[in-house]
Amino acid sequence: MARTRHPLAALISLLAFLAVLVPLGVGTAHAESNGGVKVMPLGDSITDGFNVPGGYRVGLWQKFTAGRYKVDFVGSLFNGPSGLGDHDHEGHSGWTIQQIDDNVVNWLRTQNPHTILLHIGTNDIYGSNPAGAPARLSTLIDHITAQAPNAELFVATITPLGFSDSVVRAYNAAIPGIVQSKVNAGKHVHLVDMYSALTPADLADGVHPNATGYNKMADVWWRALQSVPGSIGNPSFTTTGSGAHGNGSAARAA
Repeated sequence: MARTRHPLAALISLLAFLAVLVPLGVGTAHAESNGGVKVMPLGDSITDGFNVPGGYRVGLWQKFTAGRYKVDFVGSLFNGPSGLGDHDHEGHSGWTIQQIDDNVVNWLRTQNPHTILLHIGTNDIYGSNPAGAPARLSTLIDHITAQAPNAELFVATITPLGFSDSVVRAYNAAIPGIVQSKVNAGKHVHLVDMYSALTPADLADGVHPNATGYNKMADVWWRALQSVPGSIGNPSFTTTGSGAHGNGSAARAA
């Protein structure tokens, strides 16, 4: 059945296409390992931080630092401002669920993350088969959990769009059931409600969050991580008199 497309969708598709052609500030990861718990930010341009370099990763890193958590962002890409202590990530501008799925096993094998922050599906909404996005997401989760069975996988509903809200809602409505089916199968998968945290006013261009929106995303990720003990280890602290430092539990092998 032919699908009526909102005029803004064509403009957003063009913007996303240009973002793929000119990924500003993105480069090969410099592997800024600090020995902390490995966390992989995984997704598309919203994970990359389109419009606001570093995106939610900046605010989330600040929370790690303030809470004295030792975290090592990992991924094959690298971008963000100097105030972001670790610039590595796996946010690929313009990519769909399938494109992430085609590459994720190799990334996981290379990076061996303990925790994965997955926000993906936005580009599928104005793709050729948005109705098939939930099934593709389920397959992606299966591939992630098969390659990294001990990793903590946080799966977010996608943020709002300035168009096709009913399609976004339909996709997001399927995610809780998908996540629960993986939990029932004994997988370390956790649902994160990102959609309800943002409104269209938190978008810079109808797709990508503005600075306020990214900060809201950081808050949601932070609360989700805090709800799963060990997902980012334990706070580091200095023992008075000894000078010894501890960073809590070590990351499990994935």
